[in-house]
Amino acid sequence: MPAIATSGADEPGLLSALRTTRIEMDALRALSEALHVAPLRQSFTAAVSAISGHGGRLIVTGMGKSGLVARKIAATMTSTGTPALFLHPGDASHGDLGTIGHDDIVLAMSWSGETTELGDIIAYCRRFGVKLIVATARPDSTAGRAADICLALPMVQEACPNQLAPTSSTTVQVVLGDALAVALIERRGFTRSDFLTFHPGGRLGAQLVTIVQLMARGEEVPVVRLGATLQDAMIEMSQKRYGCTAVVDEADRLVGAFTDGDLRRSFANKHLGDDIRHHMTQTPIVVAPETLSSDALRILNEKAVSVLFVCEDQRLVGVVHLHDMLRAGVA
Repeated sequence: MPAIATSGADEPGLLSALRTTRIEMDALRALSEALHVAPLRQSFTAAVSAISGHGGRLIVTGMGKSGLVARKIAATMTSTGTPALFLHPGDASHGDLGTIGHDDIVLAMSWSGETTELGDIIAYCRRFGVKLIVATARPDSTAGRAADICLALPMVQEACPNQLAPTSSTTVQVVLGDALAVALIERRGFTRSDFLTFHPGGRLGAQLVTIVQLMARGEEVPVVRLGATLQDAMIEMSQKRYGCTAVVDEADRLVGAFTDGDLRRSFANKHLGDDIRHHMTQTPIVVAPETLSSDALRILNEKAVSVLFVCEDQRLVGVVHLHDMLRAGVA
């Protein structure tokens, strides 16, 4: 790590922060190295195959800080196509063991492998033949020995100076959960559109919406045909809200656009009967209906325009304005 000059009291805690990040990065390097060799390499592959191949849910459990990590893993799995839920060990012991179905798989997070509160869940899995995956740094522990698949995590130094507060260990657990989730995303071919199905709200959901969901269509689209006059185009523009109009041929193929800028430039001619083809822009900016709204916004920014025409097989099918995307929360 490069040396960083500090000024003592002027930067309280900075040296501690640098030491913490270094220790936790070392922990992640240890995890990466462990994934390259047995036994974690084989057990990780077995866990991905088991989870992707079963017909039930992934029940993720853990106690204390490991429980908080387990909640995060369950949330990530659920939002990326792997049905999952978090089961608190205390609730499990008081009636919620019935949550675990015979087709489910249990993923238990326990750094020590001796978490007493997990006992009832482990016993239930063994009694009813529910597949049990345990992620622990002590594969020879009670939980590790009971597992059908044991994800043997490397022993790492905690960043806590007293080696008490879970720090590096929880970082390793979180990244292991992410690694499982991403492997399952790739195994299942989970796509952006699948992700949108589970994230319809918020800016992320808006960015994954496609243009076909935002565009105006039918009578709302400003359009004139080849052979229309400059006056026809001006009337069409004034009746619609886009500040432009598309120009199409007899087959509804987009051949041009007439914009506010074109209108201002045409004023010098003062011939309202002119054919629109003499004043239109012949290369309007076009997107496909399946274009992501985030990609369309990028195009608007790059081209410094506010309107995009939507075409399918060269035929005009819609129009979308920057304001439509702003209202949808894309930006």
